Amino acid sequence: MVVVDPAAHRPRQRLRRRHLLLLAAFLSTVRLWRMLVARSVLLFALAALLEIGGAWLVWQGWREHRGLWWIAAGFIALGAYGFVATFQPDVHFGRILAAYGGVFVAGSLAWGMVVDKFRPDRYDIIGAAICLIGVAVIMYAPRTH
Repeated sequence: MVVVDPAAHRPRQRLRRRHLLLLAAFLSTVRLWRMLVARSVLLFALAALLEIGGAWLVWQGWREHRGLWWIAAGFIALGAYGFVATFQPDVHFGRILAAYGGVFVAGSLAWGMVVDKFRPDRYDIIGAAICLIGVAVIMYAPRTH
């Protein structure tokens, strides 16, 4: 009969437990990062809608002679855009605004397609894609602080 010493398995059990805790911490961090990125992307989309929509309303009110109410609505939307940017997780205004510039380029083309029936050519699309890649690098690249 073979007798197994239970103490001989304890280091392995501790090692397994430590690995499981590290894995759980890593997965939790990944989940948190994904939530922060998703929130940031939604905030960029809302900011684009407010800024582009606000500018369009002002344009319609002034250039298309639709009236002061259109211009006033545009001012309100543009003011709301200024607040939305403050909810981004990054604390650096310059970084947020630089990244938003790329979102604005792509969003403006999308707005033109939907609202004004504008049809972008391949260079518009390539340029917007380059801008969005820039947004991803500026906002979501790993940084050492």
